[in-house]
Amino acid sequence: MNLLKTLATVSSMTLLSRILGFARDFVIARTFGAGIATDAFFVAFRLPNLLRRMFAEGAFSQAFVPILAEYKNRRTDGETKILVDHAASLLFLVLLAVTLLGIVLTPILIYVSAPGFSADADKFALTVQLTRIAFPYILFISLVSLAGGILNTWSRFAVPAFTPVLLNLSFIGMALFAAPYFDPPVLALAWAVFLGGALQLALQLPFLARLGMLPRFSLSLRDEGVRRILKLMLPALLGVSVSQISLLINTVFASFLPAGSVSWLYYADRLMEFPAGLLGAALGTILLPSLSKSHADGNRGEFSALLDWGLRLTFLLTLPAALGLALLAVPLLATLFNHGAFQADDVLKTRDALIAYSVGLTGLILVKVLAPGFYAKQNIRTPVKIALITLAATQAMNALFIAPLQHAGLALSIGLAACLNAGLLWRGLRRRGDYTPQPGWRAFSLKLAAALAVMGAVLWFGMGPVAHWISAPPLERLLRLTALIAAAGAAYFGTLRLLGFRLSDFKRQSV
Repeated sequence: MNLLKTLATVSSMTLLSRILGFARDFVIARTFGAGIATDAFFVAFRLPNLLRRMFAEGAFSQAFVPILAEYKNRRTDGETKILVDHAASLLFLVLLAVTLLGIVLTPILIYVSAPGFSADADKFALTVQLTRIAFPYILFISLVSLAGGILNTWSRFAVPAFTPVLLNLSFIGMALFAAPYFDPPVLALAWAVFLGGALQLALQLPFLARLGMLPRFSLSLRDEGVRRILKLMLPALLGVSVSQISLLINTVFASFLPAGSVSWLYYADRLMEFPAGLLGAALGTILLPSLSKSHADGNRGEFSALLDWGLRLTFLLTLPAALGLALLAVPLLATLFNHGAFQADDVLKTRDALIAYSVGLTGLILVKVLAPGFYAKQNIRTPVKIALITLAATQAMNALFIAPLQHAGLALSIGLAACLNAGLLWRGLRRRGDYTPQPGWRAFSLKLAAALAVMGAVLWFGMGPVAHWISAPPLERLLRLTALIAAAGAAYFGTLRLLGFRLSDFKRQSV
């Protein structure tokens, strides 16, 4: 399997999803703006999203995929299918209980996650209503993540990468066509979450059936593989919970800030998710099964080389993205969101958060590359310890930054903490001998620095006054932004080519 080609496939599917994600945010921003209704929805959506990251894409995937890869490589198809049946059945029952409990306890969850909302009875009641509608998303999307883990282990990466497109289409359709039929209209967004989760699950089931891995209900807590998954899940759940608790605490802080703060952070985060998903999630998706296979085969050299490949690609593609987000914050936000109810002040407030987030973009994606180095070896405890250190550092920085920087201080804390997390993971892999840098890193770094300097100069001198981006007509913004991004990309990759970089240098076959 050509990993670079696979990465391109996954990234292209992710790119489609991200483009539709921006279309969805454009529609939401134009229709609802940034205020009480959107603050209520984003908090409501964050709760099931938080649980999804904890149970499905977080703890369960980290524990399930390495065990599944081991079964696929070392055991029979029949034994592997039994493991899938038992694991899926247990996950379904747990998620069903969590979903029902979450719906019943929604008022308490909102009070804990956004206590500032309790001062406004109408805002609090709306958030509770939205959360109860959206909460079953955790059940649907967690089963989607299970299906995606199976498909990725069988190197069927395209379908799981395409699946999020359906959620964005659901949002766009409901916001454009269904919102006028709801009272208040923002309820349409909560139903979009419910519908999007169901559609994503429905898409993946036929592909599981073709592999012969469509789960059937069969519960057995005595299954050896299930017990190993549960043993790994407990520390993994703690580790993932730490990062999500950090985000939750940030929401608590933001709920006490001026109205719109939650929304400004959300829109900045959405722009950050574009490169993070395009590269970070894609790299993590293809690296975990490959690293798990290398570990199962006892191939330490391949294991280290895979990590080195992932790290070089991360720096090559993430550093220009981070620089671009910081320098083009206003042009991007004005072009994408400065329409309808989303005003100039919203652009400037969101810009502050986006610049702060961009500081940690490289660290955020490095975590996606380095953490699988531990998960593939079924070592969950070390990332958990690092996550606890990161949580403490995040909250210390929150206390330091929130007064002078307001909502942007919360974003800066997350960014710096991501860099700390990545640094500690890298040190851990080096100390254990799991990763040894390949030759050529110094020359690689110098060439990147030169290309970034050229790109930065093109953006700085080509951008012009900030005020013009806010006042310019939408079409002019779009054309200027497109030309500026194209020029910056040509400057960066053109400089790299002159310095000797070739795409073939990053081709890699998975053993």
